[in-house]
Amino acid sequence: MKILDRYILTSYLKTFFSVFIILMFIFVLQTIWLYIGELAGKDLDIGVILKFLLYFSPKLVPLVLPLTILLTSIMTFGSFAENYEFAAMKSSGISLQRAMRGLTVFIFFISLVAFFFANNVIPEAEFKSINLRKNIAQLKPAMAITEGVFNDLGDFNIKVEDKYGENDHYLKNVIIHKKTPRGGNHTVIKAKEGELVGSTDSDVLSLILKEGNYYDEVQPGDFSKRQRKPFAKSYFDKYIINIDLSDFNNVDLNEESYNSASGMLKINELRKSIDSFSVSYNNNMEKFRQDMYRRTAVPVMDRHFNAKDTTVQVGNSIIDMLTPYDAAQVANLALGSLNSIQAHLGMKKQEFKIGTKQINKFEIALHEKYVLAVACIVLFFVGAPLGAIIRKGGMGLPIVVAVFLFLTYHFIGIFAKNSAEDGSISPFIATWLSTLIMLPLGIFLTYRATTDQGLFVFDNFIAPFKKLFKKLGVIRKNKSE
Repeated sequence: MKILDRYILTSYLKTFFSVFIILMFIFVLQTIWLYIGELAGKDLDIGVILKFLLYFSPKLVPLVLPLTILLTSIMTFGSFAENYEFAAMKSSGISLQRAMRGLTVFIFFISLVAFFFANNVIPEAEFKSINLRKNIAQLKPAMAITEGVFNDLGDFNIKVEDKYGENDHYLKNVIIHKKTPRGGNHTVIKAKEGELVGSTDSDVLSLILKEGNYYDEVQPGDFSKRQRKPFAKSYFDKYIINIDLSDFNNVDLNEESYNSASGMLKINELRKSIDSFSVSYNNNMEKFRQDMYRRTAVPVMDRHFNAKDTTVQVGNSIIDMLTPYDAAQVANLALGSLNSIQAHLGMKKQEFKIGTKQINKFEIALHEKYVLAVACIVLFFVGAPLGAIIRKGGMGLPIVVAVFLFLTYHFIGIFAKNSAEDGSISPFIATWLSTLIMLPLGIFLTYRATTDQGLFVFDNFIAPFKKLFKKLGVIRKNKSE
């Protein structure tokens, strides 16, 4: 390694590690602020809290590392330009590309490390973190209910849209699937509001539901009648569910039984999970199609008319062939069947929506492991030439520019991923979108910096106005003459 490469790399590394430690400290403090409600008041020792922060910290690297590279590149190269070190290099015949060569090798090495970190360390930390949070949550059952997803709580799977109140004991838009000994969810309870009521000296937690419906899928003993999918529906103003918390009293904070989240899987495991979910989703869709076809009673009618060799005259309906009483009975049965199909269709629509969202989340998690490595390289080629162009080092302007660029990059990624979860856009496009947007900017800035051009050539914008004012001046002069 030559002296110049060693000098540039040393200067870069000093800033890099300083910025990384500061940003990681800030994000860890934010983590403490976000989860202080989950950790406080549960008689946890300092070791458990530190373990929680240790497991959560690797998840911050995909945020901290790209921002660190962007900010460090702007600060380092801005300082070189501000102190006329680049001018000295150019006078010695050393171009910007040559000055960046050693750091480019280092950034490629960092990107490879980031890829292996995202594929190995982050999944393991996510596994430890989620299991520890799940175990801590059992010390306070209200915390075990996460908003927006189904939560396993005793004999029930509970999903809420929102939690509020001093202890998050008030719930909004509650959906409950009751478990059965043989498996399957045959009972669904929906309510607009809910409230968790309990005490520390009781093993029973009461869930009070208000303004809701109770759906129960009936399982007849006769297998042939099950094809009709009968169910019962009732409305309630107030309904109380008692949840046994005896298993919550003995909590092992080192237990690791939960392993199904997308963030805790490696690339090969994510690929297998996506294939498995896709096959299961397609099979369920096919079963649903066949089930809905059977519910229309078209197969039964075909067999009936074919057996009796009955023909219907053109222009007539089946109702015309029946007596008024039988026609009324058929109409009532058809109306009941339509209502049943509509309710079943609504439930299945929500179920398939959840299945699609699950597959998309796994695909997003798969691409994110590659995106982190590529983003490190792209943001370096955005920050390094930008620092050389603005010619400003230190902690002032570089921080403002870096934060603005990174927030733009980060928010584009967040909005795209949120849209991809419900299938609005492809998970592949959503995950790579922010990086692909930054790539042309990096190429543009690198070109401008290597050709000794400013960020913008303002003369190109001012020249048309100068010509216009010049013409107006000539016109006024001619009029005055």
